[in-house]
Amino acid sequence: MSKAHDPTPAPRPPTGQGQGPAGFAGVHQVTKRFGAVQALGGVTLDFPAGQVTALMGENGAGKSTLLKILTGDHQPTEGHVVLDGRRIDLASPAQARAAGIRIIPQEPEIIPHVSVAENVYAGALPRAAGRRLDRAELRRRITADLQRLGFDKVLDPDLLGSQLTPAQRQLVEILRALTGEAKVIAFDEPTSSLSEHEVDALFALIRRLRDQGVAVVYVSHRMQEIFQLADRIAVLRDGTLAGVQDAATTTEGELVRLMVGRDLSAMFSRTRVATDRLVLDVQGVTTDDVHDISLQVHAGEVVGLAGLIGAGRSELALALAGDRPIRSGTVTLDGRPLRTGNPGAAVRAGLGLAPEERKAQALFLHRSIRDNTSTVVLERLRRFRFVKRAAERELAQEYTDRLRVRTPSIEHEVRKLSGGNQQKVVLARWLARKPKVLILDEPTRGIDIGAKAEIYRIIADLAAEGVAVLVISSELPEILGLADRVLVMQNGRVTGELDRADATEEAILSLAMADDIATVPTPGASA
Repeated sequence: MSKAHDPTPAPRPPTGQGQGPAGFAGVHQVTKRFGAVQALGGVTLDFPAGQVTALMGENGAGKSTLLKILTGDHQPTEGHVVLDGRRIDLASPAQARAAGIRIIPQEPEIIPHVSVAENVYAGALPRAAGRRLDRAELRRRITADLQRLGFDKVLDPDLLGSQLTPAQRQLVEILRALTGEAKVIAFDEPTSSLSEHEVDALFALIRRLRDQGVAVVYVSHRMQEIFQLADRIAVLRDGTLAGVQDAATTTEGELVRLMVGRDLSAMFSRTRVATDRLVLDVQGVTTDDVHDISLQVHAGEVVGLAGLIGAGRSELALALAGDRPIRSGTVTLDGRPLRTGNPGAAVRAGLGLAPEERKAQALFLHRSIRDNTSTVVLERLRRFRFVKRAAERELAQEYTDRLRVRTPSIEHEVRKLSGGNQQKVVLARWLARKPKVLILDEPTRGIDIGAKAEIYRIIADLAAEGVAVLVISSELPEILGLADRVLVMQNGRVTGELDRADATEEAILSLAMADDIATVPTPGASA
């Protein structure tokens, strides 16, 4: 769970939906069809100057299509874009940029072999006599812009694009978008790869842009961010505008109902099915990152693992899955000692891990859904040395259907799926393996509300089938809604255990932020 950021100033009074041409910028009666598929239907939405308008909705609701129309990537089938109260036709992103409309995309486009400074001013580099690059002027500009935007402590202008972390790549895109005069800036999931310090700097920047009269469009699945930043919240559902809410008076529950048509509480409906059969027994496990960890998970039980960033939760999960060496302690799986430090042995024993970074640690992004689903069960699908392709396709199709993966076919590349559907493919892999223990590290990070509800249903189904589930999550409502018991970690140690009846956000935070571990309840004690 991430540390709360500073609260925003009091929101400005929002303008209502449907103002169309009267707004500073926006879209008026926009419909977009791709062949027989209608992505947007008659959407009228304004983005007033000097306000942050959050744009929310499930994957497939039309958010990306709306942004691409606003920034000239797509042209509307019907309707038009509005800027400064006048109709404007944008035939290309270059025209949108020239008009003052910018977007910071979720996937940054970085030139790998040139510096940060050259990436930021690509296409508008300062030139000296003879048309050579004026490096002194480039240094002056990038230094001034980094200081002006508050990124001078987190971004080295001399780094090559190939040397940048995902967070730094995102910051370069933001800097690039803010060169020149911007009237409208859209941020598409900008914090997905940023640290807390970088998020703080970004939020401060967005507030400055708002106060300078820029119309800010902010797309995110993260409710906490939305309520910290937004003046108004627009919700798309199935390509239409479901409503526009005042961020100061609406609630998370109201937004969820607009997005998916049901209450948030209904997403966590499950019956406790835990049995007395002990499946995972961890005793005194110590690694380079965690110390003297003991925990137990029974068949059909969902145990939540909570804690602040850096508490050691993910490191513990990797150690249990064999990816990190265990220095001392024992791990027993279904009554048998688990061979530690060997991922293959963990899988064969019946332990699966869906890691926090699904793209980097779990998925073969350029391979098909079929390939990704079957990768841990190939020995079952082989005859002699050859994979039985018909059986492989049947298995992949079975779990794709069961988990409701939205895809044209099982041969579709995983990189082209939404975040929620990518996570379902990771789960399909482990369901095909039929694990005894499944560890889920941040299973709903970066996915929309509708996909979250489906992931929760899958977790409940797994528990009902007798799987022992260990869920790591930074979202307290998620932990409280899913878990039969909650273990809390801080500084690589378990600081307390809470039964479902005793678990509250306040109790978990108290254990997660305890300064003196010796004074907090030991595992098994109530809060």
